[in-house]
Amino acid sequence: MQYGSRRLMSRLFAGAAIAATFSVNTTAFAQSSYPNRPVTLISPYSTGGDADLAARGLAAAAQDVLGQTIVVVNKVGASGVIGSAQVVAAPPDGYTLLLARTGSQSILPAIEPTSTKYKWDDYTFIGTLELNPYGCVVNAKSPYKKFEDLAQAIRTKGKTLNYATAGSLTTNDMGPRQLFRLLKVTDQVPTQIPYKGTGDTTMSLMGNETEFSCGSLGPFLSLIKSGELRALMVTTAERIEPLPDVPTARELGFKDMELIVGWSALFGPPGLPDDVRDKWVSVLKTVSKDPKWLKSTAQTGSIPYVTTPGETKEFARKQHELYRSLGEQLNIIDSKK
Repeated sequence: MQYGSRRLMSRLFAGAAIAATFSVNTTAFAQSSYPNRPVTLISPYSTGGDADLAARGLAAAAQDVLGQTIVVVNKVGASGVIGSAQVVAAPPDGYTLLLARTGSQSILPAIEPTSTKYKWDDYTFIGTLELNPYGCVVNAKSPYKKFEDLAQAIRTKGKTLNYATAGSLTTNDMGPRQLFRLLKVTDQVPTQIPYKGTGDTTMSLMGNETEFSCGSLGPFLSLIKSGELRALMVTTAERIEPLPDVPTARELGFKDMELIVGWSALFGPPGLPDDVRDKWVSVLKTVSKDPKWLKSTAQTGSIPYVTTPGETKEFARKQHELYRSLGEQLNIIDSKK
């Protein structure tokens, strides 16, 4: 090969090497620059409920850390299935995430595995956010002044009573089912009135359309404090600070009600890249120390509970197993599976 040809080939190889280096660096830059556009956070339930409050609290705190807007979208329907399924099918790029909840991520896959469009472990687990104290609530003008009053009415009036839920197979639904089981009420249980979300559930209580509701206490808390609703029981092991006069299920002789608790977590689509997941793990660690987030979480009656991806997966697994077991005891598991 002549000198001129060798010199030309050397230039071509050098150019190729520079291009390759530039390509690698560009790819690395693209990954490290996440997020470079707004992130959508899907809340699978309606506005005003625990999922919505948790999503908006996280979005407000996390976007300051990320330096990018986080848009909360309430994708309601089918007790959380529609929004949850949308995230499973989303591109694994970190721009569509899920505010995971007990009902949509643990109860439904456990009780209706054939009709739910995803399994409990179809997600990339990022971290839990909070636990939600759970309890039973009535209108302040209700004749049921104490939990014992409501329990006696359930035993004696059965189907003539009704109760509000944020949809079937949510904690609003499973909590009363557990309660009816513990009260040994089988055939003549109160009639469930399902709504699209906790906000509608609250309005039904305020309007005397329904007689009681059991669920996470956060959305009810301000109305309880203002005297418009009355809490009769909480399922936490100890009385909670915002409601020191409300007895625990254990104090009332219903220790097994402690199994029912609400929670929020952050999940991503399956196959989320490790660097994107780790970015959010870092964000959650920072958020967990943010005084504003801690205050807003406490104001909703929730307890901060931020865990690692591995701990989150184990927590979700145990929750799924709990509701699978409870469903078997209540004989409500989808018979097709």
